[in-house]
Amino acid sequence: MMMFFSRIHAVFIKELLQLKRDKMTFRMVIMIPLIQLMLFGYAINTNVRHIPVGIVDLSQTTLSRVIVQTVEATQTVDVVKRYTNLQHAQEAVRNSEVRAVLFIPQDVSQRLVRHPTVGLGTPPSTNGETSRPIGQWIIDGSDTIIASTIKSLRMMPLNELLDKPANQSTPTFAITMLYNPEQRTAVNIIPGLVAVILTMTMIMFTSAAIVRERERGNLEMLITTPIRSIELMIGKVIPYLFIGLLQMMIILGLGHVLFHVPFNGGLLPLAVSTLLFISASLALGLVISTIANNQLQSMQMTVFILLPSILLSGFMFPYDGMPLAAQYIAEALPATHFMRLIRGVILRDAEISGMLYDIMWLLGFTVVGLIVASLRFKKNLD
Repeated sequence: MMMFFSRIHAVFIKELLQLKRDKMTFRMVIMIPLIQLMLFGYAINTNVRHIPVGIVDLSQTTLSRVIVQTVEATQTVDVVKRYTNLQHAQEAVRNSEVRAVLFIPQDVSQRLVRHPTVGLGTPPSTNGETSRPIGQWIIDGSDTIIASTIKSLRMMPLNELLDKPANQSTPTFAITMLYNPEQRTAVNIIPGLVAVILTMTMIMFTSAAIVRERERGNLEMLITTPIRSIELMIGKVIPYLFIGLLQMMIILGLGHVLFHVPFNGGLLPLAVSTLLFISASLALGLVISTIANNQLQSMQMTVFILLPSILLSGFMFPYDGMPLAAQYIAEALPATHFMRLIRGVILRDAEISGMLYDIMWLLGFTVVGLIVASLRFKKNLD
């Protein structure tokens, strides 16, 4: 029995010493719980506030300005743009410049007078019209949480404007939900799932690329060949471009057949966006591969990237609801930019010209990632 416990003790000491020498694993043991604690406790917020919206004010009266101020006072939305007509406003929603637009009609004063009050019901109208909402929200329904938050303003009280208690049997604002009028979760989740799966698989595949060559003893052979570092990096990522495109087609194809997810955009914008994101993810994986000493470490670092990509990219929680510091971190992740691109292309048929920032960011990330990976590989050769 003593020998039994003695052998267990020996293995226990051996594992502790091995863990002590493996600094990367020790860092992950400490950092992953800390990162999850900070993400879920600080960055993740389903109580969304200060959503960027636009205004189309055809009334241009003191009353319309008071209505806008009353809406902003809820702190649910922030008016960041003003448009002269609905066509420009809807184009802004389509290109994700704003998440919704409040339309105030020219006859807002007459609508407010006809709005029902407590104990009076609907006041009579000289032209036989019944009371109508005093305005209209035009909402991007592709993000169900954002849409539901803005939709909650539909029954906003009008007591201050009416100088008497309002009867909220008639909505204050009409609601027009674009791109996902039924508010189905699958419409929002499945395009985002492409970004999550490609992040996981592409980084995982390439993060072990150089490490695998080292563990198999092929690194010495590569050193003796005339191939340049940048050529090696590019050659390693090309096969995975086709794998990533295949995964994208499987997810979107089955999503359309099984869950009736609409496909409103063109194939060219989708292909360009996907290829850029795959390239950025592969470049990030190669950088990880030049840092890790073995495949276990490369897997740990992949998880280190994957968690923020899922939680901060807008896949599960709205980007607009995150604190500013978390948004800065999210902007550094390729998944955040591709999440905007794929949802914009598939659900809103957004134009490439309206998403140039995200496209150029992914392109720049890919170039920088490949250069860094090739330079680090040269350093290993030396």
